[in-house]
Amino acid sequence: MVRQAKAQRILTHDQIWGALDRLAARAGLSPSGLAKRAGLDPTTFNKSKRVTSDGRERWPSTESIAKALAAADSSIDIFARLVGDEAGGGRSVPLLGLALAGASGAFDESGLPIGKSWTEFALPAAEDNHSFALQISGDALAPAYRDGDIILVAPGVPIRKGDRVVVKTKAGEVTVATLKRRTAKAVDLQPLDASQAERRMAVSEVGWIARIVWASQ
Repeated sequence: MVRQAKAQRILTHDQIWGALDRLAARAGLSPSGLAKRAGLDPTTFNKSKRVTSDGRERWPSTESIAKALAAADSSIDIFARLVGDEAGGGRSVPLLGLALAGASGAFDESGLPIGKSWTEFALPAAEDNHSFALQISGDALAPAYRDGDIILVAPGVPIRKGDRVVVKTKAGEVTVATLKRRTAKAVDLQPLDASQAERRMAVSEVGWIARIVWASQ
């Protein structure tokens, strides 16, 4: 009889420190900036502090990690995913309910997520480092998207005729539609409900437009 041993995953020194580096980056900080915001000595997370003078690995304390998570407005679940990003190659993207996407403070002027309303969505792969996810609420976009579906939006991916897109106007309206055509003066959109009339927006009305590259259907 051949017995198969189950390998246990052991977190490594590099994985833990790598997760702290990614936690700092998510918060828009350097490791020293994160430590300072957490009320720690600014050098706590510096690379020079990760190995002792005699070459032994130095690990961050659970207390310092907890303070860093609080300072970055993150949870232990997010930290675990940040560890997994390096171990498994996957990553997470910011997630917001579509109904909240029109609120001021959710995006910057270029259409990238900002503010504290976002949570996290773990994704197998993403084509754009600036990708974010929106969760559909209600059945206004059915049958294309139904209540609870999650769509992945990639601001940096080229948009072509026929792509499904998210458009946010400068007035704050958020629309999900199919791109029919795009010129220097106007954007023509076909609502996902084909029975509705095509809509034209002047380019001057559009805050940003981004392609939907994936949906959890």
